[in-house]
Amino acid sequence: MENELGGRILFCDADCIVVNKMAGEAVEGAGKGMIDLPSLLADQMAGLGLPPALPIEDALAMPTAVHRLDVPVSGCTAFARTGAALRFLNDAFRGNGVEKRYWAIVEQPKDSQACQWIEEISSEFTEIVHWIQFGARKNKSFAHDEQGQGRKKAIIRCRLAGRGRDYLFLEVDLVTGRHHQIRAQFEKLGLHIKGDLKYGAKRSDKGGGIRLHARSLSFPCVADSRSKITVEADPPIIDSLWQAFQMAKVPLPT
Repeated sequence: MENELGGRILFCDADCIVVNKMAGEAVEGAGKGMIDLPSLLADQMAGLGLPPALPIEDALAMPTAVHRLDVPVSGCTAFARTGAALRFLNDAFRGNGVEKRYWAIVEQPKDSQACQWIEEISSEFTEIVHWIQFGARKNKSFAHDEQGQGRKKAIIRCRLAGRGRDYLFLEVDLVTGRHHQIRAQFEKLGLHIKGDLKYGAKRSDKGGGIRLHARSLSFPCVADSRSKITVEADPPIIDSLWQAFQMAKVPLPT
């Protein structure tokens, strides 16, 4: 697909906009050298011919993230365009009405426990529960098997979608939304996302990001909460490794 911003708009109405984010873009708090995606959206909104935020008097100065992806992660990310939409969508994303699916390419595990766990999961989704604690000094989350002070319950559902020679291809449903959740839970299991040095990967990825992609997103519509907005996106840059994921992918059981 095109990597220009217009070619990465997955959905847009008067309340929200959903973009296929590229690795390296920041959805909030952009640091030095990062692309500030909300500012980019605000600058190009009119030129892209997208509908205006309504009502105009409630429009935000720039789109504000409600589905926050880490800087090195790609995929479906959502922004509110009005104050009312921001309040509605923040509540929705904190609740149970949002579905978030990710694709992950992980290194073939060396740890025997991780190998055993991989052999136990099948093409069906398996629930994984940890308690996550955020370490501000290292800007890193740590997953634990037991509850404890400062720890928050973290749930993902994961399935082995395929195998390559050097990597495993996993699909992940993110049930709760903790800081670096998938990355931290995988590390606890002895699994390392390709390129994710912070969470134990052997080396950085050539593209500078990590091989974690928000594949699809489904959330309530602001104008009519009984209906849902559902989007799906391929990785913004399809290379041989993502092609291998797609070719090796095992379909869900019917």
